[in-house]
Amino acid sequence: MMTSHPLIRMLDRGSTLFLILLGAFAIAVPVLNLLVPAGSSLHVTTYYVALFGKYICYGLLALSIDLIWGYVGILSLGHGAFFALGGYAMGMYLMRQIGTRGVYANPILPDFMVFLNWKELPIFWYGFNHFAYAMLMVLLVPGLLAFVFGWFAFRSRVTGVYLSIITQAMTYALLLGFFRNNFGFGGNNGLTDFKDILGFNVQAEGTRNALLVMSCLMLAICFLVCRAIVTSKLGKVLIGIRDAESRTRFLGYRVESYKLFVFTVSACMAGIAGALYVPQVGIINPGEFAPANSIEAVIWVAVGGRGTLTGAVLGALVVNYAKTFFTSGFLAPYWLFMLGALFIGTTLLMPRGIIGTYNNWRSGQRDKSEAAASAAAEDGEIVDPPQPAPQPSAAE
Repeated sequence: MMTSHPLIRMLDRGSTLFLILLGAFAIAVPVLNLLVPAGSSLHVTTYYVALFGKYICYGLLALSIDLIWGYVGILSLGHGAFFALGGYAMGMYLMRQIGTRGVYANPILPDFMVFLNWKELPIFWYGFNHFAYAMLMVLLVPGLLAFVFGWFAFRSRVTGVYLSIITQAMTYALLLGFFRNNFGFGGNNGLTDFKDILGFNVQAEGTRNALLVMSCLMLAICFLVCRAIVTSKLGKVLIGIRDAESRTRFLGYRVESYKLFVFTVSACMAGIAGALYVPQVGIINPGEFAPANSIEAVIWVAVGGRGTLTGAVLGALVVNYAKTFFTSGFLAPYWLFMLGALFIGTTLLMPRGIIGTYNNWRSGQRDKSEAAASAAAEDGEIVDPPQPAPQPSAAE
């Protein structure tokens, strides 16, 4: 008997639909922006292209959190730190591309360093004039921080609310450090005034559409990586750690190693999201390290559905669209109250989130249908009547 391809086995109907919709979105938005006339009702403005790209980056961040929270039970309230570090790595590359086009026209030093009377480029800025090196740092810096942090935290068997508090303290410490001017990252103002990426103007319509498509592509790739992890034998061990960590350790599994691996992978994904986010919004500053941002990202996952992957992305899109809608009107001062109410309401009324609740309802309907069919089959069962004795033929 032939077995199906591993890629097919790890994709269920919901995952396949998600990838199809994501691909259609990545094609439709650039077409509607570049090919449809500006006066048409179907035209998508460049503003919305950048806005949608930002939403996709948030979806990737939510996916990285769902991987560790939904499937391993690690509630990180500091994942915004990895997102911001990836963003700073991209921002440093973009700053090095400005060159003499800056306010002070210094070919080496960024404007904020000239303003602060820096005499030479810090050593940790070396190499960021090369795109490949910057992309390596996008993965290496968040991944290395997550590995070191996780090594000490998981080896010490810090779990639950204590781990959540420590992750929040980590991102707050980074927030305070990056606010300092002598840290070498632009202080309170951060990094901005970007010009080019790979030689293309970051403000051009074509570049913004390319960034949107790249964001969708990276979301699809990271989604497939997450599906490969959670549907494999590794994923079963991770779920075992989530549901019964002591029993899983008693069975001989090195729980700390599994946690460390998935935590590092999740941090790298968050770094990629931050790197794609920066050229689309045009700025990165220490505010991205704010603990409130990490908490809000957890809310996205809770609203969409913890432990569903697709739900995490959906939650990020829904909550951020609501944020954009409500913060542009008279309800803007009350957005945080509405966000808190949304989280409380989701916890009380839909603890599984949108996708989790739908999946549970569909599973219940399927069980009822199967039970009804089984009962009908039992009630309608007919015992075959005895067959009459054969009649003798005329020849007999």
